[in-house]
Amino acid sequence: MTRPAPEPVDIQRLPELAHAVLQADHFPCLASMDGDQPRLRPISPVRTDGFTIYVANLRAYHKTREIAANPRVELCYLDKTHNQVRITGTAVIVDDRELLQEIWNDNPLLRQYLGTVDNPDLIVYRIDPNRVRYMREWALEYHNVPLDS
Repeated sequence: MTRPAPEPVDIQRLPELAHAVLQADHFPCLASMDGDQPRLRPISPVRTDGFTIYVANLRAYHKTREIAANPRVELCYLDKTHNQVRITGTAVIVDDRELLQEIWNDNPLLRQYLGTVDNPDLIVYRIDPNRVRYMREWALEYHNVPLDS
């Protein structure tokens, strides 16, 4: 079997390529640490602003304790052709009432499941990125994506 030849990456288009992967993957994976054991699970972001990702969670979930103990997390997005984007960042609890209301209004599933934005079980995390990397399938090389794009 011959080794696939990846299509070259146009470095000038990195932000565009990375955003396309984010738009294509509706269920990226979120990695966190449970002590010294990494944990990975699919999530459904409730908002995306550039490379800042918002994730809803319930207080009773185990990842709430994991993130409280260590807020450093990573998201991995994968499109249907296996191009990937990895966002490394810090999870911060959102307490801005206006922003929470916007997220709530834009997410019918949250409204149906939790009933009210004031539900004490609801936590929304903002993943503040400190590194974004893009890799084209088979290239086996990550490219750093400018955070301000």
